[in-house]
Amino acid sequence: MLTEVGKETPGQGLPQWKIDLPNRPLTGLTVLVVEDSRFASEAVRLLCLRSGARIRRADCLRSAARHLQTYRPSVVIVDLGLPDGNGADLIRRMVVAHPRVPVILGMSGDPDNEQAAMEAGANGFLAKPVESLAAFQQMVLRHLPAAVRLGGPRLLTDDVIAPDATALRDDLLHIVEVMAAAENTGAVDYIAGFLAGLGRSAHDTALEDAANLLARDHADGRSLAADLTRISGLVYERLAAAKGI
Repeated sequence: MLTEVGKETPGQGLPQWKIDLPNRPLTGLTVLVVEDSRFASEAVRLLCLRSGARIRRADCLRSAARHLQTYRPSVVIVDLGLPDGNGADLIRRMVVAHPRVPVILGMSGDPDNEQAAMEAGANGFLAKPVESLAAFQQMVLRHLPAAVRLGGPRLLTDDVIAPDATALRDDLLHIVEVMAAAENTGAVDYIAGFLAGLGRSAHDTALEDAANLLARDHADGRSLAADLTRISGLVYERLAAAKGI
């Protein structure tokens, strides 16, 4: 049906089930989140669930490559700091791949990484914490091809997503293992980046600030002993509070 000559009514050509779910505007889409943090990926999972999208998770570049060989996601969200490399490299590869993933988004706890994500070819950038349902939906919908985008008015909510504390505990246990296995300062950048992002996502300013200080001291060639002791103490305090140890 046409309202005017050459103009379609909003939703024409979309399946009826999608028209009937205006508050779940991502229904039918599959989102691949490439994120090593359980806490951050759990936030995205909850946002996808509330939006109607299916979600798959890869925790490193290698796992993401396997997913992309097997599945064709509609949206890929890539954390810039991964244990086996920089997420910007994955974004560059996806941008030139055929067929191209319709929506590629960078994500990081460090807002300064937005430039790297956009220069790599990402359609947009999500700054952690990723917890606003409306902002998440708007970011994805803005970059979807017009043919699959739901038209017409849509209810925007101010709902905020809060991941379960179990995911936070799992991330803290993960970084304890990384620190225990580290044989030199080669893992410092990963530890600092991971904990800075976790601190930002969990609204833990003390943890975020300590991680950022560790990163700065490492970059400036300063002694890291005090920084690592402080970081270790904060992590174990939070694990004890969560009854993780």
